[in-house]
Amino acid sequence: MLMYTDSSPDDKMQFSSRRSTVHSRRGLVSTSQPLASQAGVKVLDLGGNAVDAAVAVAAALNVTEPSSTGIGGDMFLLYYAASERRVYGLNGSGHSPAALTRDKVHSLRLHNDAGTLPFDSIHSVTTPGAAAGWCDAVEAFGSHTLTLHQILDPAIRLARHGYPVHELTAAQWRQAEEQLQRASPNAHEMLLNGRAPREGEIMYMVGALAKNTGMSHFLTTQPNLARTFEELAHHGKDGFYRGRVADEIVGLVASRGGLLSHSDLAAHRSEFVEPLTYTYAGEYVVHECPPNGQGVTALIALGILESCERLGLLSAPLLSLPHNGTEYLHFLIESLRLAFADSKRYTCDPTFSTHNTSTPTPPFDYTKLLAPDYLDARARLIHPHKVSSVQHGAPEHSSDTVYFTVADEHGNVASFINSNYAGFGTGAVPRGCGFTLQNRGAGFVLDKGHPNELDGGKRPYHTIIPAICTLKSTNDIFLSWSVMGGFNQPQGQLQTFLNILRGLSPQEAVDKERFCIGAIKQARTPNPPVPLKQSALQSQMHDSDINTEVNMEEGVDEIILEELKRMGHDVTIARKMQRQVCGRGQIIQKTAHNVWSAGSDMRADGCAMPQV
Repeated sequence: MLMYTDSSPDDKMQFSSRRSTVHSRRGLVSTSQPLASQAGVKVLDLGGNAVDAAVAVAAALNVTEPSSTGIGGDMFLLYYAASERRVYGLNGSGHSPAALTRDKVHSLRLHNDAGTLPFDSIHSVTTPGAAAGWCDAVEAFGSHTLTLHQILDPAIRLARHGYPVHELTAAQWRQAEEQLQRASPNAHEMLLNGRAPREGEIMYMVGALAKNTGMSHFLTTQPNLARTFEELAHHGKDGFYRGRVADEIVGLVASRGGLLSHSDLAAHRSEFVEPLTYTYAGEYVVHECPPNGQGVTALIALGILESCERLGLLSAPLLSLPHNGTEYLHFLIESLRLAFADSKRYTCDPTFSTHNTSTPTPPFDYTKLLAPDYLDARARLIHPHKVSSVQHGAPEHSSDTVYFTVADEHGNVASFINSNYAGFGTGAVPRGCGFTLQNRGAGFVLDKGHPNELDGGKRPYHTIIPAICTLKSTNDIFLSWSVMGGFNQPQGQLQTFLNILRGLSPQEAVDKERFCIGAIKQARTPNPPVPLKQSALQSQMHDSDINTEVNMEEGVDEIILEELKRMGHDVTIARKMQRQVCGRGQIIQKTAHNVWSAGSDMRADGCAMPQV
C-alpha cells in the first residue's frame, strides 16, 4: 500500500486548498485535529455540554497532538453559561516547586544568558495543572449527566488502539526527536521504533517494536497514556497528584536533579477567576483570564487602538481603513508593542505578593492598564508615520499549544486552551505514563524585585489565553476564539477579532494573512514607560533596545511591506513553515439567526465539526 512521501516540512505549509465556514444549529467543535473534533462531537451526542466536550477534546489532543499539549501541562478556560448569560474563568496553571527559588537557581548556576531558566532544564518543570483543571471544569460547569470516564473514553480508545498521525503534527514531532531522546530515559514511550512517527503511521507510545501488519503501516496501541487517563477517570485528581503517576513524575524530576516534590503535587489547586474585560465600540465586551496569563495584552492593545481613533490619530475609523494596508498594520503593530511593554512588566502571579514577602511588590490592579486616560496616554506615544521611540517588549513566538472551542445546542460555550509551553515541553517522560512534562517555569525572570521573579510555589507568566466576546446590550455570546502560539496569542486574537468586526466570516477571519512582532527568543523584559504609581515595579529590567521586527506572512502587498520598512519596521516575510510564528486559530461565532458558525485555521491539521 502506498504511503506518503517523506517530504520537507516546508511543503506542508503551502495552503493550496481552501476551507468553508462550518455552520450548525446544534453543537459545534473547532479544533486543530480532526479526531479530537470528533471526540468532542461524540460527547455532545451522549448528552454532554460544551465543557464536557471540551475536556474530551483536551484529552484527545494529548493523544493525537502531543507535540503541543498534554496532561503534563497547564490549561485555562472561559465558559459562557447561557442560562445565566455570564462568563466564568478557570485558571488551571501550576506552581513552581516550593524549594526552587531565585537564589537557588543562581547558586546552582542553572540560568541561561537571557536571565531565565532554559527551556530544556528539568528545573523549568512546574506542577502540571491540566489534570486538576479538567476535573474541576467538569465538576463546576459540566452537564453532570456523564461520568469523567465517559468524557475521557474517546481519548482512552485512541490511546489504546492507536491513531494515524496527521501532517503537521508529524513534522513537529520529527523536529523534536533529539530533544525527546535527550530529556529522559523514557523517550521510547513517545517514539516509534526510536524515531518520530511519519504522517499516516499509526502511533504507539510504549517503546515496543512496532508490528508490521502486512499493509505497509504500523498498527499498535498506546496503553501507557490510556492507563494514565483511566486512573484520572477512576480516582479523580488523586489519580494524578497522588499514587503511581505522582510517584513517576517526582522520581523522574529528582533523577535529573529537579526539586518538584510530592507535596508540591498534592498542594496544587485550580483557581476560579473573574475575567478581565474591555468593551470595544460600546458593545463588544471582550473577556480574558486575568494574570498570571497574558490576556491583558490583547485588551490593552484593543484599548489603545480605540484611543487612537477617538484622539483623531488615524486618518479614518480603524475598521474602515484598508485591511492589512500600511496605516492599519502600523497602528496594530505599535499598539501591540506598547501593550507588551506593559504586560511583560506587570503580568505575574497576582496572589503571590500577599502570601510571600520575599517579592516586594504590592498587589497590582490590572484594570488600571485599561483605564481610558491611561490608554489615551499610551496611544499618544504612537507616531503615525514611523516606529515610535519607546521601549518595547521582545516577545518570542511559536505555534505550540492547542486552542479549541466548543458550543452546545443549549447556547453554552467553552473557550479552552491547553499547553506544554514549548512543543513537548521539557520532553521528559515519566515512566509508564505516556506524556511529557511542561517547561512553563521558563516563563519566570530571575531579576530580583521583578513581579514575575522566580520564587517557590509561584505561578509564572503564562502565554496561553482563551477569549470570549459578549454583547453589552444583551449579554449574549458573540464570539469564542483564540490563536495558539506563545507570545503570538494576543496578536492573533486582536487581528482575528478585528477581522470579524470588519464583516469577514469565521473561516476568512482565521485564513487572512497575519503578522507577529518580535523574534528574540528568551528575551529580557524591558522596563516600559509607565505613568502608574508603582515605583517598586519601575526600578528593574532597564533596556534601551527597541524591537522593530515584524514577521509578516506572505501574501501582503509588496508595496505595503516597503512602506512599513520606510517607517522603520524591520519586516521579514514568513514563508512556508516560518508561518508557524503566526499561530493557529479556532473560532466559533453566533450569528443573528442563532446559528453557530466556525472557522478552523488552515495552518493546522484540524477542522470544525458540527453535531447532527
